[in-house]
Amino acid sequence: MVIDLSAQLMQATVQLEQPLGDGTRTVGTGFLISETTPDGKTHTILVTANHVFDKMPKETARIGYRIANADGSWSYSPQPLKIRDAQGHALWTHHPSRDVAALSITAPPAFTKAAVPDDYLAADETFAKYEVSAGDEMMALGFPRGLAANAAGFPILRAGKVASYPIAPAKIFPTFLLDFAVFPGNSGGPVFMSGPARRNTGEPGQPRQDLQFIAGLLTQQVELNSERLDIGIVTNAKYIRETIALIKDPNAEVTEVASQPVISGAKAASAEEAARPD
Repeated sequence: MVIDLSAQLMQATVQLEQPLGDGTRTVGTGFLISETTPDGKTHTILVTANHVFDKMPKETARIGYRIANADGSWSYSPQPLKIRDAQGHALWTHHPSRDVAALSITAPPAFTKAAVPDDYLAADETFAKYEVSAGDEMMALGFPRGLAANAAGFPILRAGKVASYPIAPAKIFPTFLLDFAVFPGNSGGPVFMSGPARRNTGEPGQPRQDLQFIAGLLTQQVELNSERLDIGIVTNAKYIRETIALIKDPNAEVTEVASQPVISGAKAASAEEAARPD
């Protein structure tokens, strides 16, 4: 199925929040992926950064659903999302070595339909096929400091250049840098490419294929000596695939990172710092 990835992700990206009880709330970003099992059943998976959920201590968070009204307007309708059991144990699945979380959910029909098929998650060969490299533009969706694009609760779209080289394979380069201003609340948002490819990667004589894939999710911002450098750290989509696989099989194989670049001053772009008036 071919989709307009920009429009689909705008629909599939949601605000995640939890009131802290003091008039403020912790805010992060998540997005919905659909997975079809061999028996033909479709599951809706909420993907975010692990630290977004980890910094929410209560059993229930809120997920920012939106409702389309008959007159063309939209209503913002956040709903409860259970993320811990009564004993405080996490209900989500997280990757053992990367800052990625996934949770199988039952979403309203409109959001189940909006969820992006999991084959749009990039693999190592995706970056090679389209020759993605430093200087290429990617887009990111999120809720910086809990701010939405409008009262309907849609995410804010940002763009930035890939600021590191190389960005694959994921086993060696599990994260890459994106040159754009990151704020608390952006964590967990999808980073993607959508637009014309630089060259024709299809069969000779066939139309040029568009770039349509999720490259990863935003997990951190970079700071040096408490100064923001307007650089985001993106975790490769390969680890989203692996985290989703772990939902079904906790013993599923995951990638052992051969080397893990250490970004001096890297800091989570969510957690308590995303707190804002409720």
